Amino acid sequence: MKKQFVLLLAGLFSFTITFSQDSYSKNYFPSAKKWEHKDPSALGLDSNKLQEAIRFAIAGEAKLPRDQELAQAMSFGKEPFSDGIGPFAERGAPTGIIIYKGYIVAEWGEPSRVDMVHSVTKSFLSTVVGLAVDKGMISSVNDTMAAYIPDIEAYDAAVSRSADALGQSQFINLFATPHNKLLTWDVMLRQTSDWEGTLWGKPDWADRPNDKTNEWLTRKRNDPGTVWKYNDVRVNALALATTYLWRKPLPEVLRENIMNPIGASNTWHWEGYRNSWIVMDGRLVQSVSGGGHWGGGMFMNAYDMGRFGLLTLHKGNWNGKQLLSEQWVDMALNPTTANTGYGYMNWFLNTGKKLLPSAPEKAFMHIGNGANMIYVDKENNMVAVVRWIESREMDGVVKRILEAVKH
Repeated sequence: MKKQFVLLLAGLFSFTITFSQDSYSKNYFPSAKKWEHKDPSALGLDSNKLQEAIRFAIAGEAKLPRDQELAQAMSFGKEPFSDGIGPFAERGAPTGIIIYKGYIVAEWGEPSRVDMVHSVTKSFLSTVVGLAVDKGMISSVNDTMAAYIPDIEAYDAAVSRSADALGQSQFINLFATPHNKLLTWDVMLRQTSDWEGTLWGKPDWADRPNDKTNEWLTRKRNDPGTVWKYNDVRVNALALATTYLWRKPLPEVLRENIMNPIGASNTWHWEGYRNSWIVMDGRLVQSVSGGGHWGGGMFMNAYDMGRFGLLTLHKGNWNGKQLLSEQWVDMALNPTTANTGYGYMNWFLNTGKKLLPSAPEKAFMHIGNGANMIYVDKENNMVAVVRWIESREMDGVVKRILEAVKH
């Protein structure tokens, strides 16, 4: 539908301006009970191109077993202390949804199925840190974390301590070493902290170790902010610190402040490890993990992933309500000096079009193993959830989706 307006200038001549109805309409946000589907052609998309993208995504299914416990063993089984300590699940078929201007225009696979999202979990973790910043619980991301987090009591089911435990601390101190005392919220979020220690039975050096075994225990620590290293032990240290900062389980924080307001289902759940329990204010609380490296992490369906993607597309705004500040989203999208393709975990940037050559440079992704991807593209007003595809095929499916957009 189009509207026409006739403008008269000084009574001398007139001309007509035609406005598309879209220029007056607000962005569409799905309600909790209904997400409207639209025929792609009704929104100016090429339906055949979208079907080609879907066929490509299905053909590019991840090669690892659908049983995620077996897939974990094949991916990380050669690492020291690699045994899983959290829940795994068998995944479903290649799955996805494509969201254009807020509407679902295509879907495939099993979008209602609750599966592990793996390291997309990190984007939810960084979000609850962002909420703490927005609420003033963290004055600045450049503050050292040691100033915020005290010693934390790890839950031990034993009533009495054995004699050989004498002299060992009964508390977890995440920031006790000279190096860890220097770490800020910012470097932990950017995976440039080089945090040192062991948490939940996993030493930091054992996660994706280099081939120089003689350096595993002895190497010199890098100055904070200078070297980027993807490391789930350090992510879990951030999760534990953030749990104590909020003084309640992080799934509760996320549900109350983000997932319920965006109308997410009640089927998602965020898991920790069988040994990641702490005593906090006289109650037992599980510290959740930042991914599925050793099991656990977020379990979620594609629709809820899409809602989160839509929230980040609109810079934390959901239907007029600012759930997460624009300032935080801008910070999350600010490139890390040591790795310009990474913002805050797990906001992957397309700097220089290195990650997705076919996508706009300003597009960004929330990515986890699997591969699980939430593609967010403000330029094209599009979000795509693509699950269980080989990582090398991500650009191919995005390329075909964008070919459906008629400019």
